Amino acid sequence: MCDIYANFAISALQNGNIVLILYAQKSIMEAFFTTHKYLVEHVQSPVRRVLMDEIDWTHRLIGIKGSRGVGKTTFLLQYAKDHFGTDRSCLYVNFNSFYFTEHTLVEFAGEFCAAGGKTLLLDQIFKYENWSKELRETYDLYPELHIVFSGSSVMRLIEGNTDIQDIVASYNLRGFSFREFLNLQAGTDLRFYSLDEIIQNHTQIATEICTKVHPLEYFQDYLHHGFYPFFLEDRNFSENLLKTMNMMLEVDILLIKQIELKYLSKIRKLLYLIMNAAPGAPNVSQMSKEIETSRATIMNYIKYLKDARLLNMLYLEGDEYPKKPNQVYVQNTNLMHAVNPGNVDKSAEHKTFFYNALHARHKVNMCKYQMDFSIDQKYHFKCENRPDSGKHYSKAYYAADDIEVGNKNEIPLWLFGFLY
Repeated sequence: MCDIYANFAISALQNGNIVLILYAQKSIMEAFFTTHKYLVEHVQSPVRRVLMDEIDWTHRLIGIKGSRGVGKTTFLLQYAKDHFGTDRSCLYVNFNSFYFTEHTLVEFAGEFCAAGGKTLLLDQIFKYENWSKELRETYDLYPELHIVFSGSSVMRLIEGNTDIQDIVASYNLRGFSFREFLNLQAGTDLRFYSLDEIIQNHTQIATEICTKVHPLEYFQDYLHHGFYPFFLEDRNFSENLLKTMNMMLEVDILLIKQIELKYLSKIRKLLYLIMNAAPGAPNVSQMSKEIETSRATIMNYIKYLKDARLLNMLYLEGDEYPKKPNQVYVQNTNLMHAVNPGNVDKSAEHKTFFYNALHARHKVNMCKYQMDFSIDQKYHFKCENRPDSGKHYSKAYYAADDIEVGNKNEIPLWLFGFLY
Protein backbone atom coordinates (compact mmCIF):
# COMPACT_ATOMS: atom_id res chain seq x y z
CA MET A 1 0.00 0.00 0.00
CA CYS A 2 1.39 3.38 -0.88
CA ASP A 3 2.02 6.10 1.69
CA ILE A 4 -0.28 8.95 0.73
CA TYR A 5 0.86 11.40 3.37
CA ALA A 6 2.14 14.74 2.15
CA ASN A 7 5.26 15.77 3.97
CA PHE A 8 7.38 18.87 3.92
CA ALA A 9 11.12 18.57 4.58
CA ILE A 10 13.21 21.30 6.21
CA SER A 11 16.98 20.96 5.93
CA ALA A 12 19.21 21.96 8.84
CA LEU A 13 22.99 21.70 9.33
CA GLN A 14 23.87 20.18 12.72
CA ASN A 15 27.37 18.84 13.65
CA GLY A 16 28.20 18.60 9.96
CA ASN A 17 25.19 16.46 9.15
CA ILE A 18 21.98 17.35 7.34
CA VAL A 19 19.03 16.70 9.56
CA LEU A 20 15.66 16.36 7.86
CA ILE A 21 12.81 17.49 10.02
CA LEU A 22 9.59 16.12 8.59
CA TYR A 23 6.29 17.74 9.37
CA ALA A 24 3.40 15.41 8.51
CA GLN A 25 0.36 17.25 7.30
CA LYS A 26 -3.09 15.78 7.09
CA SER A 27 -3.25 13.02 4.55
CA ILE A 28 -4.18 13.46 0.92
CA MET A 29 -7.17 11.28 1.70
CA GLU A 30 -8.33 13.87 4.23
CA ALA A 31 -7.85 16.58 1.64
CA PHE A 32 -10.07 14.67 -0.79
CA PHE A 33 -12.72 14.26 1.92
CA THR A 34 -12.57 17.98 2.68
CA THR A 35 -13.09 18.81 -0.99
CA HIS A 36 -15.89 16.24 -1.24
CA LYS A 37 -17.68 17.73 1.75
CA TYR A 38 -17.48 21.26 0.35
CA LEU A 39 -18.68 20.24 -3.12
CA VAL A 40 -21.58 18.16 -1.85
CA GLU A 41 -22.73 20.90 0.50
CA HIS A 42 -22.65 23.49 -2.28
CA VAL A 43 -23.92 21.51 -5.26
CA GLN A 44 -26.98 23.04 -6.88
CA SER A 45 -29.01 20.88 -9.23
CA PRO A 46 -32.19 22.83 -9.96
CA VAL A 47 -33.67 20.03 -12.07
CA ARG A 48 -33.81 16.38 -11.08
CA ARG A 49 -32.45 14.48 -14.05
CA VAL A 50 -34.52 11.54 -15.27
CA LEU A 51 -31.40 9.39 -15.49
CA MET A 52 -31.04 9.53 -11.71
CA ASP A 53 -34.04 7.21 -11.39
CA GLU A 54 -33.16 4.99 -14.35
CA ILE A 55 -29.73 3.82 -13.18
CA ASP A 56 -29.45 0.55 -11.27
CA TRP A 57 -27.27 1.91 -8.48
CA THR A 58 -26.68 -1.57 -7.05
CA HIS A 59 -24.36 -2.35 -9.94
CA ARG A 60 -20.73 -2.36 -8.80
CA LEU A 61 -19.27 -0.53 -11.80
CA ILE A 62 -21.30 2.22 -13.48
CA GLY A 63 -20.07 4.40 -16.32
CA ILE A 64 -21.86 7.66 -17.14
CA LYS A 65 -20.99 9.13 -20.52
CA GLY A 66 -22.04 12.46 -21.91
CA SER A 67 -20.82 15.38 -23.94
CA ARG A 68 -19.12 18.34 -22.35
CA GLY A 69 -21.47 20.75 -20.65
CA VAL A 70 -24.40 18.43 -19.96
CA GLY A 71 -23.75 18.31 -16.20
CA LYS A 72 -21.92 15.05 -15.42
CA THR A 73 -20.03 16.50 -12.44
CA THR A 74 -23.19 18.00 -10.95
CA PHE A 75 -24.95 14.68 -11.53
CA LEU A 76 -22.32 12.74 -9.55
CA LEU A 77 -22.33 15.27 -6.71
CA GLN A 78 -26.13 15.32 -6.56
CA TYR A 79 -26.14 11.52 -6.30
CA ALA A 80 -23.68 11.76 -3.40
CA LYS A 81 -25.78 14.42 -1.70
CA ASP A 82 -29.06 12.51 -2.10
CA HIS A 83 -27.76 9.11 -0.98
CA PHE A 84 -24.83 9.80 1.34
CA GLY A 85 -24.74 13.44 2.35
CA THR A 86 -21.26 13.99 3.77
CA ASP A 87 -20.96 10.41 5.03
CA ARG A 88 -17.36 9.28 4.57
CA SER A 89 -18.39 5.97 3.03
CA CYS A 90 -18.73 7.88 -0.26
CA LEU A 91 -16.00 9.97 -1.87
CA TYR A 92 -15.97 12.12 -5.02
CA VAL A 93 -12.59 12.35 -6.78
CA ASN A 94 -11.75 14.44 -9.84
CA PHE A 95 -8.85 13.22 -11.97
CA ASN A 96 -7.79 16.79 -12.58
CA SER A 97 -5.85 16.23 -9.34
CA PHE A 98 -2.10 16.04 -9.89
CA TYR A 99 -1.97 13.41 -7.16
CA PHE A 100 -2.71 10.75 -9.75
CA THR A 101 0.35 11.62 -11.80
CA GLU A 102 2.42 9.64 -9.28
CA HIS A 103 -0.13 7.44 -7.50
CA THR A 104 -2.39 4.77 -8.90
CA LEU A 105 -6.12 4.39 -8.74
CA VAL A 106 -5.69 0.89 -7.33
CA GLU A 107 -3.58 2.17 -4.45
CA PHE A 108 -5.97 5.01 -3.71
CA ALA A 109 -8.96 2.66 -3.75
CA GLY A 110 -7.15 0.41 -1.27
CA GLU A 111 -6.59 3.31 1.12
CA PHE A 112 -10.21 4.35 0.75
CA CYS A 113 -11.50 0.85 1.47
CA ALA A 114 -9.16 0.52 4.46
CA ALA A 115 -10.73 3.71 5.84
CA GLY A 116 -14.22 2.19 5.55
CA GLY A 117 -15.09 3.55 2.12
CA LYS A 118 -17.81 1.88 0.07
CA THR A 119 -18.55 4.11 -2.94
CA LEU A 120 -16.07 5.97 -5.15
CA LEU A 121 -17.31 8.61 -7.60
CA LEU A 122 -14.60 9.17 -10.20
CA ASP A 123 -14.90 12.22 -12.45
CA GLN A 124 -12.97 12.91 -15.68
CA ILE A 125 -11.41 9.45 -15.55
CA PHE A 126 -10.28 9.60 -19.19
CA LYS A 127 -7.47 11.91 -18.02
CA TYR A 128 -5.92 8.98 -16.17
CA GLU A 129 -3.63 6.69 -18.15
CA ASN A 130 -4.72 3.04 -18.30
CA TRP A 131 -8.01 3.96 -16.68
CA SER A 132 -9.92 0.89 -17.88
CA LYS A 133 -7.22 -1.60 -16.84
CA GLU A 134 -7.05 -0.12 -13.35
CA LEU A 135 -10.82 0.01 -13.04
CA ARG A 136 -10.82 -3.72 -13.74
CA GLU A 137 -8.07 -4.38 -11.22
CA THR A 138 -9.81 -2.28 -8.58
CA TYR A 139 -13.11 -4.04 -9.28
CA ASP A 140 -11.49 -7.45 -8.79
CA LEU A 141 -9.40 -6.55 -5.73
CA TYR A 142 -12.14 -4.85 -3.70
CA PRO A 143 -15.45 -6.74 -4.12
CA GLU A 144 -17.25 -4.55 -1.57
CA LEU A 145 -16.46 -1.34 -3.42
CA HIS A 146 -18.95 0.39 -5.73
CA ILE A 147 -17.51 2.65 -8.43
CA VAL A 148 -19.37 5.24 -10.47
CA PHE A 149 -17.28 7.07 -13.05
CA SER A 150 -17.95 9.74 -15.63
CA GLY A 151 -16.28 10.09 -18.97
CA SER A 152 -16.34 11.62 -22.39
CA SER A 153 -18.98 10.57 -24.87
CA VAL A 154 -16.23 9.31 -27.20
CA MET A 155 -14.91 6.76 -24.68
CA ARG A 156 -15.54 3.10 -25.41
CA LEU A 157 -16.99 1.39 -22.36
CA ILE A 158 -18.45 -1.75 -23.90
CA GLU A 159 -17.71 -2.23 -27.59
CA GLY A 160 -13.99 -2.80 -28.03
CA ASN A 161 -13.08 -2.36 -24.34
CA THR A 162 -11.99 -5.83 -23.25
CA ASP A 163 -10.99 -4.62 -19.78
CA ILE A 164 -14.44 -3.73 -18.48
CA GLN A 165 -17.04 -4.56 -21.13
CA ASP A 166 -18.30 -7.58 -19.15
CA ILE A 167 -18.65 -5.76 -15.82
CA VAL A 168 -19.68 -2.16 -16.58
CA ALA A 169 -23.22 -0.78 -16.78
CA SER A 170 -23.07 2.15 -19.20
CA TYR A 171 -25.49 5.10 -19.23
CA ASN A 172 -25.74 8.35 -21.20
CA LEU A 173 -26.46 11.71 -19.60
CA ARG A 174 -28.03 14.11 -22.08
CA GLY A 175 -28.59 17.82 -22.00
CA PHE A 176 -31.82 19.31 -20.71
CA SER A 177 -35.00 18.24 -22.43
CA PHE A 178 -37.52 20.96 -23.20
CA ARG A 179 -39.59 19.60 -20.29
CA GLU A 180 -36.68 20.04 -17.87
CA PHE A 181 -35.99 23.53 -19.20
CA LEU A 182 -39.66 24.47 -18.97
CA ASN A 183 -40.01 23.18 -15.41
CA LEU A 184 -36.98 25.21 -14.40
CA GLN A 185 -37.99 28.43 -16.13
CA ALA A 186 -41.71 28.33 -15.37
CA GLY A 187 -41.55 26.77 -11.91
CA THR A 188 -43.69 23.81 -12.96
CA ASP A 189 -43.31 20.11 -12.15
CA LEU A 190 -44.49 18.48 -15.35
CA ARG A 191 -43.76 14.79 -15.90
CA PHE A 192 -42.37 13.10 -19.01
CA TYR A 193 -44.36 10.87 -21.37
CA SER A 194 -43.58 7.91 -23.58
CA LEU A 195 -43.85 8.27 -27.34
CA ASP A 196 -46.85 5.95 -27.42
CA GLU A 197 -48.58 8.08 -24.79
CA ILE A 198 -47.97 11.21 -26.84
CA ILE A 199 -49.18 9.67 -30.09
CA GLN A 200 -52.30 8.19 -28.54
CA ASN A 201 -53.26 11.02 -26.14
CA HIS A 202 -51.42 14.13 -27.33
CA THR A 203 -54.49 16.37 -27.41
CA GLN A 204 -55.38 15.61 -23.80
CA ILE A 205 -51.76 15.82 -22.63
CA ALA A 206 -51.11 19.16 -24.36
CA THR A 207 -54.40 20.58 -23.10
CA GLU A 208 -53.52 19.68 -19.49
CA ILE A 209 -50.03 21.16 -19.81
CA CYS A 210 -51.38 24.37 -21.31
CA THR A 211 -53.66 24.91 -18.31
CA LYS A 212 -50.47 25.35 -16.25
CA VAL A 213 -48.08 27.02 -18.68
CA HIS A 214 -47.87 28.17 -22.29
CA PRO A 215 -44.98 26.12 -23.73
CA LEU A 216 -44.59 28.18 -26.91
CA GLU A 217 -43.59 31.18 -24.80
CA TYR A 218 -40.46 29.25 -23.76
CA PHE A 219 -39.79 27.06 -26.78
CA GLN A 220 -37.60 29.40 -28.82
CA ASP A 221 -35.46 30.17 -25.76
CA TYR A 222 -34.89 26.44 -25.34
CA LEU A 223 -33.90 26.05 -28.99
CA HIS A 224 -31.41 28.88 -28.59
CA HIS A 225 -29.83 28.10 -25.22
CA GLY A 226 -31.77 25.53 -23.19
CA PHE A 227 -29.99 22.24 -23.89
CA TYR A 228 -26.82 22.85 -21.86
CA PRO A 229 -27.30 23.46 -18.11
CA PHE A 230 -24.54 26.06 -18.05
CA PHE A 231 -27.00 28.59 -19.49
CA LEU A 232 -27.74 29.18 -15.79
CA GLU A 233 -24.23 30.52 -15.22
CA ASP A 234 -23.53 34.23 -15.17
CA ARG A 235 -21.55 34.14 -18.42
CA ASN A 236 -22.27 34.77 -22.07
CA PHE A 237 -23.90 31.52 -23.17
CA SER A 238 -22.85 31.56 -26.82
CA GLU A 239 -19.22 32.31 -26.01
CA ASN A 240 -19.24 29.58 -23.36
CA LEU A 241 -20.74 27.10 -25.81
CA LEU A 242 -18.15 27.93 -28.48
CA LYS A 243 -15.43 27.35 -25.90
CA THR A 244 -17.06 24.04 -24.97
CA MET A 245 -17.25 23.00 -28.63
CA ASN A 246 -13.56 23.67 -29.09
CA MET A 247 -12.79 21.63 -25.97
CA MET A 248 -14.77 18.77 -27.52
CA LEU A 249 -12.55 18.98 -30.58
CA GLU A 250 -9.26 19.43 -28.76
CA VAL A 251 -9.75 16.97 -25.90
CA ASP A 252 -12.62 14.61 -26.65
CA ILE A 253 -11.46 13.99 -30.21
CA LEU A 254 -7.76 14.82 -30.55
CA LEU A 255 -6.59 13.68 -27.12
CA ILE A 256 -8.75 10.61 -26.63
CA LYS A 257 -8.55 9.48 -30.25
CA GLN A 258 -4.82 10.30 -30.26
CA ILE A 259 -4.93 12.53 -33.33
CA GLU A 260 -2.07 14.95 -33.92
CA LEU A 261 -2.74 18.61 -33.19
CA LYS A 262 -1.86 19.63 -36.75
CA TYR A 263 -5.12 18.05 -37.93
CA LEU A 264 -7.30 20.18 -35.64
CA SER A 265 -7.82 22.89 -38.26
CA LYS A 266 -9.09 20.31 -40.76
CA ILE A 267 -11.60 18.89 -38.29
CA ARG A 268 -12.80 22.38 -37.33
CA LYS A 269 -13.27 23.32 -40.97
CA LEU A 270 -15.12 20.07 -41.69
CA LEU A 271 -17.47 20.69 -38.76
CA TYR A 272 -18.20 24.21 -39.98
CA LEU A 273 -18.88 23.04 -43.54
CA ILE A 274 -21.26 20.34 -42.34
CA MET A 275 -23.08 22.58 -39.88
CA ASN A 276 -23.70 25.17 -42.59
CA ALA A 277 -25.23 22.53 -44.86
CA ALA A 278 -27.11 20.50 -42.24
CA PRO A 279 -29.39 18.78 -42.38
CA GLY A 280 -28.37 17.34 -45.68
CA ALA A 281 -26.59 14.57 -47.55
CA PRO A 282 -22.83 14.88 -47.08
CA ASN A 283 -20.82 15.33 -50.26
CA VAL A 284 -17.78 13.39 -49.08
CA SER A 285 -15.86 13.83 -52.34
CA GLN A 286 -16.28 17.61 -52.30
CA MET A 287 -15.40 17.84 -48.60
CA SER A 288 -12.28 15.72 -49.10
CA LYS A 289 -11.11 18.24 -51.71
CA GLU A 290 -11.84 21.24 -49.51
CA ILE A 291 -10.24 19.69 -46.44
CA GLU A 292 -7.43 18.18 -48.52
CA THR A 293 -7.68 14.72 -47.06
CA SER A 294 -9.02 11.34 -48.12
CA ARG A 295 -12.66 10.26 -48.26
CA ALA A 296 -11.96 7.60 -45.62
CA THR A 297 -10.51 10.21 -43.28
CA ILE A 298 -13.56 12.45 -43.82
CA MET A 299 -15.82 9.55 -42.78
CA ASN A 300 -13.68 8.88 -39.71
CA TYR A 301 -13.83 12.56 -38.73
CA ILE A 302 -17.62 12.61 -39.13
CA LYS A 303 -17.85 9.57 -36.85
CA TYR A 304 -15.65 11.27 -34.24
CA LEU A 305 -17.79 14.41 -34.40
CA LYS A 306 -20.85 12.26 -33.92
CA ASP A 307 -19.29 10.48 -30.92
CA ALA A 308 -18.43 13.86 -29.40
CA ARG A 309 -22.13 14.79 -29.70
CA LEU A 310 -21.56 17.58 -32.19
CA LEU A 311 -23.28 15.84 -35.11
CA ASN A 312 -25.90 13.16 -35.72
CA MET A 313 -25.97 10.76 -38.65
CA LEU A 314 -29.26 9.69 -40.21
CA TYR A 315 -29.52 6.42 -42.14
CA LEU A 316 -32.21 4.55 -44.01
CA GLU A 317 -33.51 1.52 -42.13
CA GLY A 318 -30.95 -1.28 -42.23
CA ASP A 319 -27.97 0.96 -42.99
CA GLU A 320 -25.33 2.07 -40.48
CA TYR A 321 -21.74 3.23 -40.14
CA PRO A 322 -19.25 2.82 -41.87
CA LYS A 323 -21.63 3.36 -44.76
CA LYS A 324 -22.04 7.02 -45.69
CA PRO A 325 -25.06 8.50 -43.88
CA ASN A 326 -28.02 9.62 -45.94
CA GLN A 327 -28.09 12.87 -44.01
CA VAL A 328 -26.02 14.59 -41.34
CA TYR A 329 -27.64 16.73 -38.63
CA VAL A 330 -26.26 19.09 -36.03
CA GLN A 331 -26.57 17.33 -32.68
CA ASN A 332 -28.79 19.99 -31.06
CA THR A 333 -30.21 23.39 -31.90
CA ASN A 334 -28.06 25.32 -29.40
CA LEU A 335 -25.00 24.41 -31.49
CA MET A 336 -26.70 25.79 -34.60
CA HIS A 337 -27.26 29.17 -32.97
CA ALA A 338 -23.72 29.33 -31.58
CA VAL A 339 -22.11 28.75 -34.99
CA ASN A 340 -24.55 30.80 -37.10
CA PRO A 341 -26.10 33.40 -34.78
CA GLY A 342 -29.13 35.07 -36.30
CA ASN A 343 -28.98 32.90 -39.41
CA VAL A 344 -30.60 29.59 -38.46
CA ASP A 345 -33.11 28.14 -40.89
CA LYS A 346 -36.37 27.43 -39.04
CA SER A 347 -37.17 24.22 -40.87
CA ALA A 348 -33.68 22.85 -40.18
CA GLU A 349 -33.94 23.98 -36.55
CA HIS A 350 -37.24 22.16 -36.00
CA LYS A 351 -36.07 18.94 -37.64
CA THR A 352 -32.90 19.07 -35.53
CA PHE A 353 -34.95 19.48 -32.36
CA PHE A 354 -37.19 16.56 -33.30
CA TYR A 355 -34.26 14.25 -34.11
CA ASN A 356 -32.42 15.20 -30.93
CA ALA A 357 -35.50 14.65 -28.76
CA LEU A 358 -36.41 11.29 -30.31
CA HIS A 359 -33.08 9.56 -30.59
CA ALA A 360 -32.54 9.57 -26.83
CA ARG A 361 -34.88 6.61 -26.48
CA HIS A 362 -35.80 5.55 -30.00
CA LYS A 363 -34.31 4.32 -33.25
CA VAL A 364 -34.49 7.20 -35.71
CA ASN A 365 -34.06 6.57 -39.44
CA MET A 366 -34.63 8.41 -42.66
CA CYS A 367 -38.08 7.66 -44.02
CA LYS A 368 -38.67 6.26 -47.49
CA TYR A 369 -42.22 7.59 -47.85
CA GLN A 370 -41.72 11.33 -48.44
CA MET A 371 -41.70 11.90 -44.71
CA ASP A 372 -38.74 13.15 -42.65
CA PHE A 373 -38.24 10.39 -40.10
CA SER A 374 -39.06 6.76 -39.41
CA ILE A 375 -39.24 6.01 -35.68
CA ASP A 376 -38.64 2.45 -34.48
CA GLN A 377 -39.70 1.25 -37.94
CA LYS A 378 -43.22 1.92 -36.71
CA TYR A 379 -44.13 5.61 -37.05
CA HIS A 380 -43.45 8.08 -39.85
CA PHE A 381 -43.11 11.79 -39.09
CA LYS A 382 -42.86 15.01 -41.01
CA CYS A 383 -41.84 18.21 -39.24
CA GLU A 384 -44.46 20.58 -40.61
CA ASN A 385 -48.12 21.39 -40.24
CA ARG A 386 -50.51 18.80 -41.58
CA PRO A 387 -51.63 19.67 -45.12
CA ASP A 388 -55.32 20.44 -45.55
CA SER A 389 -55.60 17.95 -48.37
CA GLY A 390 -53.69 15.03 -49.72
CA LYS A 391 -53.29 11.35 -49.03
CA HIS A 392 -52.88 10.22 -45.43
CA TYR A 393 -52.04 6.82 -44.06
CA SER A 394 -52.10 5.33 -40.58
CA LYS A 395 -48.38 5.67 -39.86
CA ALA A 396 -48.13 9.34 -40.87
CA TYR A 397 -47.83 12.02 -38.19
CA TYR A 398 -47.03 15.71 -38.37
CA ALA A 399 -44.93 17.57 -35.80
CA ALA A 400 -46.37 21.08 -36.11
CA ASP A 401 -44.25 24.00 -34.95
CA ASP A 402 -46.79 26.74 -34.26
CA ILE A 403 -49.61 25.10 -32.30
CA GLU A 404 -50.03 24.47 -28.59
CA VAL A 405 -52.64 21.70 -28.92
CA GLY A 406 -52.89 19.31 -31.83
CA ASN A 407 -55.63 17.21 -33.36
CA LYS A 408 -55.67 13.68 -34.77
CA ASN A 409 -52.30 13.05 -36.45
CA GLU A 410 -51.06 16.62 -36.03
CA ILE A 411 -48.97 16.86 -32.82
CA PRO A 412 -47.33 19.99 -31.39
CA LEU A 413 -43.59 19.91 -32.03
CA TRP A 414 -42.80 21.15 -28.51
CA LEU A 415 -44.52 18.11 -26.97
CA PHE A 416 -41.72 15.83 -28.22
CA GLY A 417 -39.54 17.65 -25.72
CA PHE A 418 -41.41 15.74 -23.02
CA LEU A 419 -39.95 12.33 -23.87
CA TYR A 420 -37.49 12.54 -20.96
